Amino acid sequence: MAWLRLIRWKNLLIIFATQLLVWLCVILPAEVIVLNVKNFLFLALSTIFIAAAGYIINDYFDIKIDSINKPGKVVLGKTIPSRRAIIVHSVLNILGLTLAALVAHKAHHYEWLLLQLACTLLLWFYSTHFKRQFVTGNIVVALLTALTVVSLAVYEPSVNGLSAWVIYVYAYFAFMLTWMREIVKDMEDYKGDAEEGCMTMPIKLGLKNASLFIMGLGLVVVIPLLIIAYILFSYGYELLSLYLIILLALPLAWWAAYLRKETTTKHYHKASSRLKIIMVLGIVSLIVYYLQMYSN
Repeated sequence: MAWLRLIRWKNLLIIFATQLLVWLCVILPAEVIVLNVKNFLFLALSTIFIAAAGYIINDYFDIKIDSINKPGKVVLGKTIPSRRAIIVHSVLNILGLTLAALVAHKAHHYEWLLLQLACTLLLWFYSTHFKRQFVTGNIVVALLTALTVVSLAVYEPSVNGLSAWVIYVYAYFAFMLTWMREIVKDMEDYKGDAEEGCMTMPIKLGLKNASLFIMGLGLVVVIPLLIIAYILFSYGYELLSLYLIILLALPLAWWAAYLRKETTTKHYHKASSRLKIIMVLGIVSLIVYYLQMYSN
């Protein structure tokens, strides 16, 4: 159980579900050249292994901060020896890169592997440097989240036209929502980060200004959502349009207002969890997209 907590198994499940739905609902309906069942599973497992390694190394360098922010949840150095965690981190990275290399070799496009190499390096430098910097750490995590979607387009040459547009639109929203959630998590971890000399947005600008910035990001998400919903409705895709409005745009607007109600750690933890639910609803919208586009 301690290992599952360390690698954030729930987050890994969300990553896999995201890639699976993008593959099933967007890529498979088109002509598949590389990402058959076997290669997709290799690529998905590669993503999961590299992400799990990232969680381990992040906790390794955050032991002091976590002992302040969430002392009851720290497992590294207590239940799990730090040395063993580093070994597992290295093994997971090797497995992830190997699986991606097998898919790249099958397609004779070895340059694709640079994507996984970049993610591995970004996760390392995020844990050692970027996380403690103003804005940079948040953007790095948001970029890595978006790349879990983009990687499918990179490894499948047949992705073009509508399917490419859908994948990159989902990557954009994944980037924006993750950026928002990462700032909220920094607000939740304000005390420990400040004691360790981190320069996160809530520390540099203050909690209230960070909330205002998140609200601004929320507008950059909600407005395009409403525009897309309007376009879809005008083309006869009413179900998907209503889904985007009722289950994504309106909850996001409510969430942004809810965020400013309090400035306590408990409140920010709840806000982070609720935003994750909205993100999951965004992933589920891929099923609605498939039903609208291909049910006939």
